[in-house]
Amino acid sequence: MKLPIKLPLLELFMAELCRTWIQFIRYPSEAVLGVFIIVITFYFLFTGASYIAGPNAALNTEAGSERLEVLVVGYVISILVISVLSTTSSNLEQEASTGTLEQIFLSPFRSLTVFVLRALASLSLRLAIVSLSLGAILLITGTQLQFSPLLLLPLTTLILSAHGLAFAVAGLVLVLKRVSQVLGAVQFGLFFLLGTPVETIEGMGRAAAFLVPMTPSAALLRDLMARDLPLNWTLFGIAALNAMVYLTLGLFCFARAERSAKLRGLLSGY
Repeated sequence: MKLPIKLPLLELFMAELCRTWIQFIRYPSEAVLGVFIIVITFYFLFTGASYIAGPNAALNTEAGSERLEVLVVGYVISILVISVLSTTSSNLEQEASTGTLEQIFLSPFRSLTVFVLRALASLSLRLAIVSLSLGAILLITGTQLQFSPLLLLPLTTLILSAHGLAFAVAGLVLVLKRVSQVLGAVQFGLFFLLGTPVETIEGMGRAAAFLVPMTPSAALLRDLMARDLPLNWTLFGIAALNAMVYLTLGLFCFARAERSAKLRGLLSGY
């Protein structure tokens, strides 16, 4: 895409954005199947939990409805974070397996800049897929969530923290080339961690839980969307600090891994 004014970073971002959506148009079945899997997985979780809870735990009561809404929000948050985490690592792993990884490091832009803009470009597709999945889940369950403009604040901190973790794992890909098992273990842990309402824990356990990446942001999203509570600005400050710390650590780990891979000559092999 040609821009009237030469803005190299903007041109790079637009190129990555076009690349992301061209791949989506070329292989739309992947996205459609992804939405189907997300929705059907939640449906089985929902029906299984309802069966285990028994007829006495009716979801048509106020308490039951709130629990279901918290479950929906936690599940969708987990899917979004896992998608962000796997996309960055999968892109690097694919570049390494096809032998084109070194070309990225020889481009006029810093490799970290390329991968950050690529992650931001692919985020638009991930958000679209998760939004479609959320809409389908709401139709199936009959759940009603609250959508306030203030949602953008904890959603931003959640995405920043998720990308920090994604770049930390991507650094392992640069050095080890294949980290499928590590990535699977991290995704498994995040699924249960982000789906658990840690904000209901009392005392030191709650403070310790908020030190984990993304948990303060997930708690705010559950409060705003499921419980219809006002934004807790103190908790948002914690979420913003959490996001900045983990994003900085993730980018630092990626830069160190890049340096190590160059010194060991690992970028040209596949």
